[in-house]
Amino acid sequence: MLTQSHRYRDIERAAVYLQPEKCVPPPVRDSMDKVWFIKDGCGIACAVVTWLLVFYAEFVVIFIMLLPSKDVIYSIVNGIVFNILAFMALASHFRAMITDPGAVPKGNATKEFIESLQLKPGQVVYKCPKCCSIKPDRAHHCSVCKRCIRKMDHHCPWVNNCVGENNQKFFVLFTMYIALISLHALIMVALHFLYCFEEDWTKCSSFSPPTTVILLILLCFEGLLFLIFTAVMFGTQVHSICTDETGIERLKKENPTWEKTSSWAGLKQAFGGDFSPGWFSPFSHSLYHQLPSDMEYAMAPDSNEYVTGRIVGHVEVIEVEHENE
Repeated sequence: MLTQSHRYRDIERAAVYLQPEKCVPPPVRDSMDKVWFIKDGCGIACAVVTWLLVFYAEFVVIFIMLLPSKDVIYSIVNGIVFNILAFMALASHFRAMITDPGAVPKGNATKEFIESLQLKPGQVVYKCPKCCSIKPDRAHHCSVCKRCIRKMDHHCPWVNNCVGENNQKFFVLFTMYIALISLHALIMVALHFLYCFEEDWTKCSSFSPPTTVILLILLCFEGLLFLIFTAVMFGTQVHSICTDETGIERLKKENPTWEKTSSWAGLKQAFGGDFSPGWFSPFSHSLYHQLPSDMEYAMAPDSNEYVTGRIVGHVEVIEVEHENE
């Protein structure tokens, strides 16, 4: 009854074989648990570097190129546009970093909880032995977050978080706004170089000519690097949403066991409903936030509306082996 994809999984016929003594029930959430933040040194360092690079671009654009410019309208318009894009990029980054990407409650794969689900013949649930959680379909375990993440695409150190169903919108917006400010900065650097070549270098910046050149070249390299990187990431993320296939699923070449949504339906689900300005705002949620979380139905097992499982012919509990996820 099992497909080839289950060859590395142990099939267990009843909850008594789940070794519940190894699973600690999920703790009661307090006010501190409401803020999602991954305590990973590498991720925190990458996130700080990201903000510092944006502030460096802000410094060069404002103090090297715009303030010394004699064209007041040019400086005001470009200053407003650049600062709006930079603010939206940092806000998107912050939301992607502190938003729960879709973590499955840790330690809920206890005998009592499995039995309370009242699984009927033909239903199956998966247990992750790494975090002792009931593993929903399309969830994967992240070794950095130490949790199973629903529709996990990948773990991104630059946002110090996994990219999952709850924060994919913020990650897409972050890559889009970084690509836009990088392109905007490159255009302004090119125009400023042309202006300085035509005028006296001592008059086109409040800094010395060597310092001005070095700062502009560094900004040029930064903008070009991040433009290429974030544009590629933006394209891959939109492609994943439109094809309803995460990066991990595509990498592992998993056969889809779920009913795929259309490209437009996937975009509406990820960005929060019908097309509107809210799609481009990091302050609005995706439609995934309108569904009850795993913690909610884990604490209310009498409701079988959101039971994790699928039909395979017999009641089976499948424990996922330690995979490199």
